[in-house]
Amino acid sequence: MSKFEGFIFDIDGTLTSTNKLIFASFNHVTKKYLGKTLTDDEVIALFGPPEDVILKEWFGEQFENAKKDYYEFYENMHNKYAKIFPGIKEILEKIKSAGLPISIFTGKGRKTTEITLKQLGIYDFFDLIVTGDDVKNHKPSAEGIRMFLNKYNLQPEKVLMIGDSPADIKAAHEAGVKIASVLWESYAKDEVLKMQSDYVFHSVDELKRFIVHEISHSS
Repeated sequence: MSKFEGFIFDIDGTLTSTNKLIFASFNHVTKKYLGKTLTDDEVIALFGPPEDVILKEWFGEQFENAKKDYYEFYENMHNKYAKIFPGIKEILEKIKSAGLPISIFTGKGRKTTEITLKQLGIYDFFDLIVTGDDVKNHKPSAEGIRMFLNKYNLQPEKVLMIGDSPADIKAAHEAGVKIASVLWESYAKDEVLKMQSDYVFHSVDELKRFIVHEISHSS
């Protein structure tokens, strides 16, 4: 029997290299509407709620225009700034071929989540997609993880969450699922390493070998 009966993935920095796209998209609208640019760290500090919540707080009466510009830029510049990490698709294929459910749990909103997963050709791998627009409490709350557990009637200890941030670790601990922290593009690597992850992976190949080993023992 496989140790795991379900897998949950974060998106940015885990499946995809999209942080540069996010930084550029925010700066596109802050420069246009506020006349200022943000450092990478300033954008990272905004992470948590989905884009609409952040944009509404920042742009007030200009929210609708800023939102339209943000999403247009994000979609139009996706090919320039974003890519899937090599080897990720093979991991998803292995899990899918084993007949195990796969979920997304991301702080991104539904719109940018779908743009990224569809443009990078991995949208159809996921049985459940939980975005920041689908929960009342965003990461590090475990609400999105519990949605997956409930939908597929899974025991927490039989589920592996894979993500790159401290929020992923906290959410996994709250839900009682196992957490694999991945560090190939983590913006909080030092902080993550100080926390209690069940597994830590420095490359996609390491994660792939681990998952293939686990699911190859599935009945």
